[in-house]
Amino acid sequence: MLKAGVLGAGHLGKIHLRLLNESKKYTLVGFYDPDAINGKKVADEFGYRYFDNINTLIDAVDVVDIVTPTLSHFDCARKAMEKGKHVFIEKPVTNTIEEAETLLKLEKEYRVKGQVGHVERFNPSFTAVKEKIQEPMFIETHRLAEFNPRGTDVPVVLDLMIHDIDAILSVVNSEVKQINASGVSVISKSPDIANARIEFENGCVANLTASRISLKNMRKSRFFQRDAYISVDFLEKKVEVVKMKDAPENPGDFDMILQNAEGEKKQIYFENPAIKTNNAILDELETFADAIQNNTVPVVSLEQGAKALKVALQIIESFKKNQE
Repeated sequence: MLKAGVLGAGHLGKIHLRLLNESKKYTLVGFYDPDAINGKKVADEFGYRYFDNINTLIDAVDVVDIVTPTLSHFDCARKAMEKGKHVFIEKPVTNTIEEAETLLKLEKEYRVKGQVGHVERFNPSFTAVKEKIQEPMFIETHRLAEFNPRGTDVPVVLDLMIHDIDAILSVVNSEVKQINASGVSVISKSPDIANARIEFENGCVANLTASRISLKNMRKSRFFQRDAYISVDFLEKKVEVVKMKDAPENPGDFDMILQNAEGEKKQIYFENPAIKTNNAILDELETFADAIQNNTVPVVSLEQGAKALKVALQIIESFKKNQE
């Protein structure tokens, strides 16, 4: 079992502590939090060992789980990697693309592995259909959330939309060609609602909307490709797969047949992929353990996390250009 330590004991950090403690692939050594009062409170309440020095914790583990504010991701990861420790970093990977690129170099230099916490990759609704999403040409995503002060220190793109950016980049096998976006600050000092249009070199277009000032929560993505429509509801854990094939010579009474202007007939049919109940955060942590033990590439590598961050920052830059 791998010895693990957690940096950060906030809301998400406590979830990571609990899951690492329950996991059969890790031994939870303890955690560090710069707020000593909070650290001792968490230690007293849950029984986890609190380290009052970050370096002491890093020295005691094999894997460092970084669940701190984004601004500190880089410094925490660099300290761990330079000591030869593997790092799991919550999304977004770092605050700047330069920081992310430096971590990629450190990963190679110190021969360690890193994974980024893009948890929606492990959402059972997405994993149920990911292999069916092949060469999508139009993608539409809506990620809406009720207002919560937690996370408003960064634009909604880095808080919410980056989940969909990462998911899209994982299924579109093409480079980004152009980005056009707009964002509006309503409550926070950074944009609370945003829309982005991403055009890829292969012709695929993705239209993303994210809001953290909505009246209801929604996390839906729709993928359109030749002869198929795939809908993923990340929140309700539901999927809808609608496919088309050439219509049979003699369709049945209940077959759904469409005919285009050229007279070609297509039959519509539905698939219902099985959705397996899981704990996505536990899955992402344990697949990282597997990648370390088997010396394989993590499901969400540092390189993929850096690509998602790069697109997110390009979207934010597009906000500024449009405002000017």
